[in-house]
Amino acid sequence: MIVQDNGPVHTSHAAQAKWQNWQQQGLFLFMLPKYCSEMNDIETEWHQLKTHEIAGQMFDNEYDLAMAVIDGMTARSQKNGYTLERFKFNSA
Repeated sequence: MIVQDNGPVHTSHAAQAKWQNWQQQGLFLFMLPKYCSEMNDIETEWHQLKTHEIAGQMFDNEYDLAMAVIDGMTARSQKNGYTLERFKFNSA
């Protein structure tokens, strides 16, 4: 079973065309309600990050925003005593 939100990539026509085949192979999709932050732990982290670490800042480009998010998440992990691991998806 795979749990997904209702993001466009998860509900696209291309994805929908595969749902029946996936179910026949024993793979079932569970779609979260349209907006269900209480079932998505990352929403709490994003809220805290936006409220505390990057609140009130303006960014000239995506790189500056990305670096602020990385720095903010690093600060949150150190403050709250949890391990933070960065990884990059292979986009090729």
